[in-house]
Amino acid sequence: MNAAQLDHTAKVLAEMLTFKQPSDAVLSAYFREHKKLGRQDRHEIAETAFAALRHYQKISTALRRPHAQPRKAALAALVLGRSTNISQIKGLLDEEETAFLGNLKARKTEFSDGLNTAAELPQWLVEQLQQHWSEEEILTFGRSINQPAPLDIRVNTLKGKRDKILPLLQAESADAEATPYSPWGIRLKNKIALNKHELFLDGTLEVQDEGSQLLALLVGAKRGEIIVDFCAGAGGKTLAVGAQMANKGRIYAFDIAEKRLANLKPRMTRAGLTNIHPERISSEHDTRIARLAGKADRVLVDAPCSGLGTLRRNPDLKYRQSAETVANLLEQQHSILNAASKLVKPQGRLVYATCSVLPEENELQVERFLSEHPEFELVNCAELLQSLKVDLDTGKYLRLNSGEHQTDGFFAAVLQRKD
Repeated sequence: MNAAQLDHTAKVLAEMLTFKQPSDAVLSAYFREHKKLGRQDRHEIAETAFAALRHYQKISTALRRPHAQPRKAALAALVLGRSTNISQIKGLLDEEETAFLGNLKARKTEFSDGLNTAAELPQWLVEQLQQHWSEEEILTFGRSINQPAPLDIRVNTLKGKRDKILPLLQAESADAEATPYSPWGIRLKNKIALNKHELFLDGTLEVQDEGSQLLALLVGAKRGEIIVDFCAGAGGKTLAVGAQMANKGRIYAFDIAEKRLANLKPRMTRAGLTNIHPERISSEHDTRIARLAGKADRVLVDAPCSGLGTLRRNPDLKYRQSAETVANLLEQQHSILNAASKLVKPQGRLVYATCSVLPEENELQVERFLSEHPEFELVNCAELLQSLKVDLDTGKYLRLNSGEHQTDGFFAAVLQRKD
């Protein structure tokens, strides 16, 4: 890292470490304002800024109010998160900074004493997890989400087959490999500029984590069916379901955010899908939803959640969430699941999912729903996946974690309305 890159990184961290905005939004805005920064500059700044987020517990233990001392936070990120030797950057350091980094390295063993610093998790999250997990499980989780995520992509089956596309990508990137579980997925450990790739531009490839692809598989949509994606967002799962249906039938993509649905429309066009109907709703109680009561073959509820399963990609989330925000989400999830269930026809399927690892948002939420809705029964996810020739058994629920499955932390339950 050179002096100019360090200066830019410090400016980014001064805002990022307040946790008032998502870190990727802070970074994107900064790069838009500094258009002259080259590709290597952006890489160094982004990698160091995200290293600071991943090692924030240790940095904040050694540095009071890191956002107010962003240059030192950037230097600490280089040493703790990017394995930079102090000798490599001594030309950038004054006497006080050299002493600070020396002390930081000397304290490394001390950082393993507290569970929150050892696992790089804030105290509120450690306390939440301790209700369900052992100390070893918390440490394993913390370490697994402190690794950068690979790039997972999905082959759009309307436009290509994985066994034909994979060799083309391997010719460009030797580390490209088939995902172990999803029949549509390809994983790249070293990220490429996919948004400029011809196979992305023509709709053959779409960015989607393997866990999210498995969720679309569990929906099990068939040609000609009526499907509702109740919380569609920008539509990654909607697109996968549309391809699964071979563009036949009808998918209603509901969301409360116009901007997210606007992002879905060009993706639909690129993917060659015409069976998706995006519609903005005001809430889960919007009267326009009622017209589909008891008519949907399958309803997917990818519920608003804490996002704690995506911490490899969004390490700042654990500092922008709290026990209070999670408590509020639990009531919202319950309300949405109740509303969505009314759309499912007899023998129809309701799939509830989150990208969270908290049982409160996952198993406990489903158990609460089933206790209130005896007209629904749980379908075993492991058996469903086995019938789809997917060799993955996490029990009656789909439970994915970064350490074991190399995916984001995903949860899903499949529920069926009784006849």
